[in-house]
Amino acid sequence: MQPQIVNAINTKLPRCRSLGISLAGWLFGALLAPLSPVAAQVAAPAVIQPVPQAVPGFWDPRRRPDRPDLSRITVIRFLTETDYPPFNFTGPDGNPAGFNVDLARLLCEEIKVTCTIQMRRFETLLDAIASNRGDAIIASLAVTPQIRARVDFTDPYYRAPARFVSRKNAVMPEVRPEYLEGKKVGAISGSSHEAYLKAMFTDAVLTSFPNDDALRQALRRGDVDFIFGDAISLAFWINGTDSSECCAFSGGPFVESRYFGEGIGIAVRKGNDTLRQALNWALFRLWEKGRYTDLWLRYFSISPF
Repeated sequence: MQPQIVNAINTKLPRCRSLGISLAGWLFGALLAPLSPVAAQVAAPAVIQPVPQAVPGFWDPRRRPDRPDLSRITVIRFLTETDYPPFNFTGPDGNPAGFNVDLARLLCEEIKVTCTIQMRRFETLLDAIASNRGDAIIASLAVTPQIRARVDFTDPYYRAPARFVSRKNAVMPEVRPEYLEGKKVGAISGSSHEAYLKAMFTDAVLTSFPNDDALRQALRRGDVDFIFGDAISLAFWINGTDSSECCAFSGGPFVESRYFGEGIGIAVRKGNDTLRQALNWALFRLWEKGRYTDLWLRYFSISPF
């Protein structure tokens, strides 16, 4: 897996070169509580064995959306990209496949409307929707101020948190800045993860690496005590063959939007509130029924949260 560097202006998540994952998942966890930039803790760090990570919900059950008028929607033309597994890729039968594609199909079932799913190069998606060649983009498009200027977004349907990874014999249940004093921590040079460490973990010994391969190999060799990066790509690495089962997550997710983005949403044309509200309602319904959770667990055997 070879992810791109993720920062506040990226428009999609890291790419996965090779997954090497199973489709079994951990049990569904509680709704993710709001997290501060550095999670509060009350106990001293201790080395523990890694445990299955909970899968969060991304919707607040107290904010149930009203059912919109769906009669004005007769078809939804979804656009996705061609090569971003496990989120979007071409299946063995030549048809679109992946987490985003399956989610789009579930949304169509919930809204009870005919849908099409067209695969395009990622860089062409915004222009395609602006020129009415599609109605909605479901392609792991990150919600950023720059992209908001061109399209409207649904509520986020997943997020890309940051997390620490350590060797399995040094896993911490929680990570605070004082716990990493003097520890060697690796991050990708120029990334938002490096910037976050510089701002929040000032007593750690930061080591920068040019790419993910170098970063992860340093942890495997023991050249650094921890690495810090995109939790989704790290989850696939941890559970894949490239890691040789060396490592595990330490502590929980970091989700501060200033560094790690506002989440991943479905994009619609500016002003298309009818479709945006319908998709928001359908997303909530899928989560409420447990269908979103089932889909998530099919694709993510180790939760990034």
